Amino acid sequence: MPFLDRRDAGRQLATALAQYKDQAPVILALPRGGVPVAAEIADAFGAPLDLVLVRKIGVPFQPELAMGAVVDGGAALVVRNEDVIQMAGIGDNEFQAIRDRELAEIERRRERYLGGRARVDISGRVVIVIDDGIATGATTRAALRATRARHPKRLVLAVPVAPTESLAAMREEADEVVCPESHEPFGAIGLYYHDFRQVSDDEVCAILARSPAAKPQPAAAR
Repeated sequence: MPFLDRRDAGRQLATALAQYKDQAPVILALPRGGVPVAAEIADAFGAPLDLVLVRKIGVPFQPELAMGAVVDGGAALVVRNEDVIQMAGIGDNEFQAIRDRELAEIERRRERYLGGRARVDISGRVVIVIDDGIATGATTRAALRATRARHPKRLVLAVPVAPTESLAAMREEADEVVCPESHEPFGAIGLYYHDFRQVSDDEVCAILARSPAAKPQPAAAR
Protein backbone atom coordinates (compact mmCIF):
# COMPACT_ATOMS: atom_id res chain seq x y z
CA MET A 1 0.00 0.00 0.00
CA PRO A 2 1.53 3.34 -1.05
CA PHE A 3 0.15 5.35 1.92
CA LEU A 4 0.31 4.68 5.65
CA ASP A 5 -2.62 7.00 6.35
CA ARG A 6 -4.07 10.32 5.15
CA ARG A 7 -1.33 12.37 6.81
CA ASP A 8 1.32 10.35 5.01
CA ALA A 9 -0.57 10.87 1.76
CA GLY A 10 -0.63 14.61 2.44
CA ARG A 11 3.11 14.73 3.00
CA GLN A 12 3.70 12.89 -0.27
CA LEU A 13 1.36 15.25 -2.10
CA ALA A 14 3.16 18.26 -0.62
CA THR A 15 6.37 17.01 -2.22
CA ALA A 16 4.62 16.55 -5.57
CA LEU A 17 3.18 20.09 -5.32
CA ALA A 18 6.44 21.78 -4.29
CA GLN A 19 6.40 24.13 -7.30
CA TYR A 20 3.38 25.91 -5.80
CA LYS A 21 4.83 26.56 -2.34
CA ASP A 22 6.09 30.04 -3.21
CA GLN A 23 2.93 31.03 -5.13
CA ALA A 24 0.83 31.78 -2.02
CA PRO A 25 -1.72 29.04 -2.75
CA VAL A 26 -5.03 28.52 -0.98
CA ILE A 27 -5.71 24.92 0.06
CA LEU A 28 -9.32 23.72 -0.19
CA ALA A 29 -10.26 20.35 1.30
CA LEU A 30 -13.24 18.11 0.65
CA PRO A 31 -14.50 16.97 4.06
CA ARG A 32 -14.18 14.75 5.75
CA GLY A 33 -11.44 12.53 4.31
CA GLY A 34 -9.65 15.27 2.42
CA VAL A 35 -9.11 17.46 5.49
CA PRO A 36 -6.18 15.61 7.13
CA VAL A 37 -4.54 15.26 3.71
CA ALA A 38 -4.94 18.97 2.98
CA ALA A 39 -3.77 20.02 6.44
CA GLU A 40 -0.33 18.50 5.82
CA ILE A 41 0.01 20.53 2.62
CA ALA A 42 -1.25 23.74 4.24
CA ASP A 43 1.24 23.29 7.08
CA ALA A 44 4.13 22.57 4.71
CA PHE A 45 3.33 25.59 2.53
CA GLY A 46 2.26 28.00 5.28
CA ALA A 47 -0.99 28.32 3.34
CA PRO A 48 -4.57 29.02 4.43
CA LEU A 49 -6.90 26.02 4.71
CA ASP A 50 -10.59 26.14 3.85
CA LEU A 51 -13.31 23.68 2.81
CA VAL A 52 -15.36 22.86 -0.27
CA LEU A 53 -18.65 21.57 1.11
CA VAL A 54 -19.72 18.93 -1.39
CA ARG A 55 -21.85 15.81 -0.99
CA LYS A 56 -22.26 12.72 -3.09
CA ILE A 57 -25.80 11.95 -4.26
CA GLY A 58 -25.85 8.17 -3.86
CA VAL A 59 -28.08 5.60 -5.48
CA PRO A 60 -30.74 4.71 -2.86
CA PHE A 61 -30.06 0.97 -2.84
CA GLN A 62 -26.27 1.43 -3.16
CA PRO A 63 -25.37 4.71 -1.42
CA GLU A 64 -21.64 4.44 -2.20
CA LEU A 65 -22.42 4.54 -5.93
CA ALA A 66 -22.62 8.20 -6.96
CA MET A 67 -25.37 9.23 -9.33
CA GLY A 68 -24.34 12.83 -8.82
CA ALA A 69 -23.03 15.39 -6.38
CA VAL A 70 -24.03 18.77 -5.00
CA VAL A 71 -21.97 21.75 -3.79
CA ASP A 72 -23.44 24.60 -1.82
CA GLY A 73 -23.08 28.26 -2.69
CA GLY A 74 -25.23 31.19 -3.73
CA ALA A 75 -27.10 28.59 -5.79
CA ALA A 76 -26.44 24.90 -5.31
CA LEU A 77 -24.34 23.40 -8.10
CA VAL A 78 -25.43 19.88 -9.06
CA VAL A 79 -23.48 17.39 -11.17
CA ARG A 80 -25.39 14.37 -12.50
CA ASN A 81 -23.96 10.99 -13.55
CA GLU A 82 -26.55 10.28 -16.23
CA ASP A 83 -25.25 6.78 -16.96
CA VAL A 84 -25.67 5.76 -13.32
CA ILE A 85 -29.08 7.45 -13.03
CA GLN A 86 -30.37 5.56 -16.06
CA MET A 87 -28.83 2.25 -15.01
CA ALA A 88 -30.44 2.54 -11.56
CA GLY A 89 -33.79 3.67 -12.94
CA ILE A 90 -33.92 6.83 -10.81
CA GLY A 91 -36.62 9.39 -11.62
CA ASP A 92 -36.28 13.16 -11.24
CA ASN A 93 -38.37 13.35 -8.07
CA GLU A 94 -36.30 10.70 -6.33
CA PHE A 95 -33.04 12.32 -7.45
CA GLN A 96 -34.19 15.73 -6.17
CA ALA A 97 -35.29 14.30 -2.83
CA ILE A 98 -31.86 12.77 -2.22
CA ARG A 99 -30.20 15.97 -3.44
CA ASP A 100 -32.20 17.99 -0.90
CA ARG A 101 -31.22 15.61 1.88
CA GLU A 102 -27.54 16.05 1.01
CA LEU A 103 -27.95 19.85 0.91
CA ALA A 104 -29.31 19.64 4.46
CA GLU A 105 -26.22 17.65 5.46
CA ILE A 106 -24.01 20.31 3.86
CA GLU A 107 -25.74 22.95 5.97
CA ARG A 108 -25.19 20.85 9.09
CA ARG A 109 -21.51 20.52 8.26
CA ARG A 110 -21.18 24.23 7.55
CA GLU A 111 -22.45 25.05 11.02
CA ARG A 112 -20.43 22.27 12.69
CA TYR A 113 -17.12 22.83 10.91
CA LEU A 114 -17.07 26.52 10.06
CA GLY A 115 -19.46 28.38 12.36
CA GLY A 116 -18.19 31.95 12.32
CA ARG A 117 -14.82 31.04 10.78
CA ALA A 118 -13.68 33.51 8.13
CA ARG A 119 -13.75 32.16 4.58
CA VAL A 120 -10.78 32.62 2.26
CA ASP A 121 -11.21 34.85 -0.79
CA ILE A 122 -9.73 32.77 -3.61
CA SER A 123 -10.31 35.19 -6.47
CA GLY A 124 -7.08 35.69 -8.40
CA ARG A 125 -5.21 33.14 -6.28
CA VAL A 126 -3.67 29.75 -7.01
CA VAL A 127 -6.10 27.23 -5.50
CA ILE A 128 -5.32 23.59 -4.76
CA VAL A 129 -8.34 21.34 -4.19
CA ILE A 130 -7.55 18.26 -2.10
CA ASP A 131 -9.31 14.97 -1.38
CA ASP A 132 -8.07 11.60 -0.11
CA GLY A 133 -8.81 9.94 -3.47
CA ILE A 134 -11.27 9.74 -6.34
CA ALA A 135 -13.78 6.98 -7.03
CA THR A 136 -16.43 7.89 -9.61
CA GLY A 137 -15.32 11.53 -9.67
CA ALA A 138 -18.78 13.07 -9.23
CA THR A 139 -17.99 14.90 -6.00
CA THR A 140 -14.59 16.01 -7.26
CA ARG A 141 -16.06 17.35 -10.49
CA ALA A 142 -18.71 19.29 -8.59
CA ALA A 143 -16.10 20.74 -6.23
CA LEU A 144 -13.90 21.86 -9.12
CA ARG A 145 -16.77 23.51 -10.99
CA ALA A 146 -17.91 25.37 -7.88
CA THR A 147 -14.34 26.49 -7.18
CA ARG A 148 -13.84 27.63 -10.79
CA ALA A 149 -16.92 29.84 -10.43
CA ARG A 150 -15.06 31.75 -7.68
CA HIS A 151 -12.46 32.90 -10.25
CA PRO A 152 -9.11 31.48 -9.08
CA LYS A 153 -6.02 32.43 -11.06
CA ARG A 154 -5.09 28.75 -11.39
CA LEU A 155 -7.07 25.70 -10.30
CA VAL A 156 -5.12 22.60 -9.30
CA LEU A 157 -6.56 19.26 -8.23
CA ALA A 158 -4.32 17.11 -6.04
CA VAL A 159 -5.30 13.63 -4.84
CA PRO A 160 -3.12 10.76 -3.63
CA VAL A 161 -4.82 8.06 -5.70
CA ALA A 162 -7.46 7.75 -8.42
CA PRO A 163 -8.62 5.64 -11.35
CA THR A 164 -6.76 6.57 -14.54
CA GLU A 165 -10.05 7.07 -16.38
CA SER A 166 -11.39 9.50 -13.74
CA LEU A 167 -8.22 11.58 -13.90
CA ALA A 168 -8.69 12.08 -17.63
CA ALA A 169 -12.12 13.62 -16.94
CA MET A 170 -10.70 15.82 -14.16
CA ARG A 171 -8.18 17.36 -16.55
CA GLU A 172 -11.13 18.94 -18.34
CA GLU A 173 -12.10 20.73 -15.11
CA ALA A 174 -8.75 21.74 -13.57
CA ASP A 175 -5.72 23.54 -14.98
CA GLU A 176 -3.50 20.82 -13.55
CA VAL A 177 -4.07 17.44 -11.92
CA VAL A 178 -1.48 15.97 -9.53
CA CYS A 179 -1.93 12.33 -8.53
CA PRO A 180 1.05 10.15 -7.50
CA GLU A 181 -0.91 6.88 -7.79
CA SER A 182 -3.27 6.25 -10.73
CA HIS A 183 -4.50 2.73 -11.48
CA GLU A 184 -6.80 0.82 -13.81
CA PRO A 185 -8.52 -1.35 -12.69
CA PHE A 186 -8.89 0.60 -9.48
CA GLY A 187 -11.02 -1.02 -6.78
CA ALA A 188 -11.66 1.14 -3.70
CA ILE A 189 -9.70 4.11 -2.35
CA GLY A 190 -9.13 2.38 0.99
CA LEU A 191 -7.14 -0.40 -0.70
CA TYR A 192 -4.26 2.06 -1.14
CA TYR A 193 -4.04 3.02 2.56
CA HIS A 194 -2.80 0.96 5.47
CA ASP A 195 -5.04 3.02 7.79
CA PHE A 196 -8.22 4.35 6.15
CA ARG A 197 -10.44 4.71 9.19
CA GLN A 198 -13.30 7.18 8.92
CA VAL A 199 -12.53 10.81 9.76
CA SER A 200 -14.88 12.17 12.42
CA ASP A 201 -16.50 15.59 12.71
CA ASP A 202 -14.41 16.21 15.82
CA GLU A 203 -11.19 15.52 13.89
CA VAL A 204 -12.20 17.96 11.16
CA CYS A 205 -12.98 20.65 13.74
CA ALA A 206 -9.69 20.07 15.56
CA ILE A 207 -7.69 20.36 12.33
CA LEU A 208 -9.46 23.56 11.31
CA ALA A 209 -8.93 25.03 14.79
CA ARG A 210 -5.17 24.76 14.41
CA SER A 211 -5.11 25.79 10.72
CA PRO A 212 -5.93 29.49 10.30
CA ALA A 213 -8.30 30.39 7.46
CA ALA A 214 -6.29 33.46 6.51
CA LYS A 215 -2.52 33.84 6.49
CA PRO A 216 -0.48 36.78 5.22
CA GLN A 217 -0.12 36.82 1.45
CA PRO A 218 3.35 37.75 0.12
CA ALA A 219 3.36 41.06 -1.71
CA ALA A 220 4.76 39.41 -4.87
CA ALA A 221 1.72 37.14 -5.08
CA ARG A 222 -0.89 39.88 -4.69
